[in-house]
Amino acid sequence: MSELARVGLRAMTPARVGLGRVGDSLDTTAVLDFAMAHAMARDAVHAALSVPSMLAGLGSLGLEAVAVKSAAGDRSAYLKRPDLGRRLASGVRLEAARGEAPRLTVIVADGLSALAADRHALPLLEALLPLLGRFSLTVTVVAEQARVALGDEIGALLGSDLTVMLIGERPGLSSPDSLGAYLTWEPRVGKTDAERNCVSNIRVGGLEYEAAAGRIAFLCEGALRLGLTGTALKDGSDRLLGRG
Repeated sequence: MSELARVGLRAMTPARVGLGRVGDSLDTTAVLDFAMAHAMARDAVHAALSVPSMLAGLGSLGLEAVAVKSAAGDRSAYLKRPDLGRRLASGVRLEAARGEAPRLTVIVADGLSALAADRHALPLLEALLPLLGRFSLTVTVVAEQARVALGDEIGALLGSDLTVMLIGERPGLSSPDSLGAYLTWEPRVGKTDAERNCVSNIRVGGLEYEAAAGRIAFLCEGALRLGLTGTALKDGSDRLLGRG
């Protein structure tokens, strides 16, 4: 492949394609770039969520917020025991919401990249909140050492009709700060992934905030209309918004 063709290919994707070679090996620049990306991904996995800053930011958006932790006592336990990240720590108390139905709970969680939640949850919510007018928002929950399924227990305790969990996704070598939004109708312990919808790759350089907010709001309306989330709820937001 010519150098001109490699440059054109690299301009089309952040993936590592068309890399230069020196003999049988990659050139030094490509090796160092890979090492840097790998280090950033590892750092993202082990980073801690800035809970005080997140609570303050949610308050600035007019949201009442509380912080909780999963049963995983620390990051090591969280990574070794995914099951502990799916249940609340003992002693956590959440009071059932008193707002009128339909009740929606927003959960901001560290997941596998606290960096993603720290960077993108607040600007995404700023774009999303004006689109949720048909829902009564419960208290917003900030969850540490959390897996997606932790939202099921949180939503059940709060009496939510729908949860939207904003959680850091598994870091990639080109995206250590990718945020995912998981929607679950009638959350309860034991829900499966087939009963959720996901909007992923929310980040600068990925799915931008306004576009992500539009998709999430579209799915929220669909969940309310059909009384479900998951495989039976399709994302037609692109067609609705004239993108498809």
